[in-house]
Amino acid sequence: MKSRVLLIIMALVLAGLIAVPWLASYFYIFIFTEILILGLFAASFNLVFGYTGMLSFGHAAFFGVGAYATALVLIHLQWPFLACLLVSTAAGAVLAVGIGFLSVRLNEVYFAMLTLAFGMMVFAIAYQWRSVTHGSDGLAGFTLGDFGLGLKLTLGNPSVYYHVVLAIVAVAAMVLYLICRSSFGLILKAIRQNPERVSFAGLNVRSYRLAAFVIGGAFAGLAGGLMAPFLRVASPELVHWSMSAEPVLMSILGGTGYFLGPFAGAAVFVLLETAITSVTESWMLVLGIILALMVIFFRKGLLGTVLDWWQERNQ
Repeated sequence: MKSRVLLIIMALVLAGLIAVPWLASYFYIFIFTEILILGLFAASFNLVFGYTGMLSFGHAAFFGVGAYATALVLIHLQWPFLACLLVSTAAGAVLAVGIGFLSVRLNEVYFAMLTLAFGMMVFAIAYQWRSVTHGSDGLAGFTLGDFGLGLKLTLGNPSVYYHVVLAIVAVAAMVLYLICRSSFGLILKAIRQNPERVSFAGLNVRSYRLAAFVIGGAFAGLAGGLMAPFLRVASPELVHWSMSAEPVLMSILGGTGYFLGPFAGAAVFVLLETAITSVTESWMLVLGIILALMVIFFRKGLLGTVLDWWQERNQ
């Protein structure tokens, strides 16, 4: 009964998301597009943090590299958009292999600081390698051609691009969900709870941590590949360490112990930011206070608290 109710709720949410371009103005189409992309970004981070227990402060490096990869391919090769996304996913994974190989050797705060250091290095490269990245100006002026697979879609239309993003994020979320529910995902949870016991069982903890880090980097690269055409620019701000704080906030806000928590956190974060910025210039102060109160009073995140309340009520 409970699972049936949850499936019905999820189906209604998906139907509502599909109907957004037909019911809302362009402004809200842009808002929901951003929520979907950042939700995928946060979900990729949650695989590393919520499931494996590794707090990364450099996750934006993979997001930004995916954005730059898509922009560069569109500018120089004019490939179909789907091929660009494959390149951005691969770019995020390759960068994650290099950073993860060195980082997963460390634990807790040392891991967090090392990922932060690597993230700052990637930002410095993006900011200073002007011949490739155009420095602080970023890469702009690229146009979206065909989607690929023989589909003739007008990707420059915000409504069409929103539906494309929704479809890609839905598929990516399903793949992430299957990974989390697989035996591999269960081992990641065990590593988060007690890595020593997993090691005693004969499993290579470092290899599993690296695999989770690379998968998270790949999906973050995919999210970055979706963000560059949405913003019409790939800039160093997408790689900055402050960008790495956003998936952390979104995951904690929604609930790190729940797969859909990062998506719920992304929705709340973006909607709050949009509402507050329309009222006051001191939006960062107000947003910080609200987020702090939410974290204090909703220890399991907003989605986690609601689901726990629902389960207690129906026991």
